[in-house]
Amino acid sequence: MPLKPAPESRLTPRQLQLLKAIRVFQAGRCYSPTIAELASQLTISRSTTFEHIAELRKKDLLSPSPAAARSLNLTSKAQKLLDCLDSDTANSRSQSSTSIPLAGKVAAGVPIEAVENLESLSLNSCFGNSDDIFALEVKGDSMTGDGIVNGDFVICRKRSTADNGQLVVAIVDDENATLKRFYKEKSAVRLQPSNNAYEPIYSDNCRIEAVVIGLLRRL
Repeated sequence: MPLKPAPESRLTPRQLQLLKAIRVFQAGRCYSPTIAELASQLTISRSTTFEHIAELRKKDLLSPSPAAARSLNLTSKAQKLLDCLDSDTANSRSQSSTSIPLAGKVAAGVPIEAVENLESLSLNSCFGNSDDIFALEVKGDSMTGDGIVNGDFVICRKRSTADNGQLVVAIVDDENATLKRFYKEKSAVRLQPSNNAYEPIYSDNCRIEAVVIGLLRRL
């Protein structure tokens, strides 16, 4: 059995505009607008307004017309429709405030064809939104060999173990946090910097807090 289209997909933009205008008018004045008031507000003719209202009544979005002039009342179906549209708009704004447009790809080697992409890029889309993911701001220059500099942000996933060579956030001696490469040796753990100006840290009291899964930088 074919699915029925959603109510908003069967409305013209003008009909949806009329429904929204009626709701705003009622909220501000506690009574319904007349056809003449709606026509004036939307700068369309009364006859066009009347035709759209007749269609909205057929779609059970406006109550049947009694004799009273101010009879343009939204049905519960119309209220639910507008509430859903408001919620979708709010969600879209929320998403857009935490993401940026992903416009495509750019070559760092041989030039490639410029193709526009209509997606968005956010931390959630790149790394997921689970509770075990967090970010830390880097202070210091011991990891410049890995391309990590002071002021960068590393994206981390909470972990209590790591493989040799993984970039980790570790707690040494129960108090000092550091960002280093993790290596497990016979009698101790080696936390290896990637800047030759720094010595490795050897510790038998080392706790892995997280592994690094990404890097962000403001230029």
